[in-house]
Amino acid sequence: MKPEHKQMVFKLLVIVAVMFGFGYAMVPMYKAICAALGINVLSLAERDVPGTSSRARPNTQVDTSRTITIEFDANARGPWSFKPELRTLQVHPGQMNTVVYEFRNEQGRTMSAQAIPSYAPKQATAHFNKLECFCFNQYTLKPGESKRWPVVFVVDPKLPRDVKTITLSYTFFEVGGKVPAAPAGQLGGRT
Repeated sequence: MKPEHKQMVFKLLVIVAVMFGFGYAMVPMYKAICAALGINVLSLAERDVPGTSSRARPNTQVDTSRTITIEFDANARGPWSFKPELRTLQVHPGQMNTVVYEFRNEQGRTMSAQAIPSYAPKQATAHFNKLECFCFNQYTLKPGESKRWPVVFVVDPKLPRDVKTITLSYTFFEVGGKVPAAPAGQLGGRT
């Protein structure tokens, strides 16, 4: 092998070794930089603080100085029995809450349906965070079949202070089937 080629191979091997060393050192460097700057939440949570445990720490985001009333409403478009187990619930902003809704297919056939949420007042929409909700999916229920599904939610502590009550309303309707006609008394005139 020519001396120039040997020199080039040596330089390339040095570059590979330096790149490997740099890649290997990235994780400890990243952790050290983040810990020094306080920007990595995970590295701060991994620290051992005497007298505390990461599992026992309370949620400091809960605003216990405020109580919000959540009203639950359920409307069914079609042959469904659909209702929340609770009509109202008192919550603190930042607190995780769960309410369960009950569903029953009253029709004599298998039906698929989905729920669409709405909020009042409208400004609460951006502050009502659902972590788990039956409204995320469509469901199929057999004739007479009943189900219970939860809604897990958190009211954002940034909710304006003048909002004391939020109404969460769901409309449950059949998907892909016939939509029942509106009741005669609601078509626009009195009968």
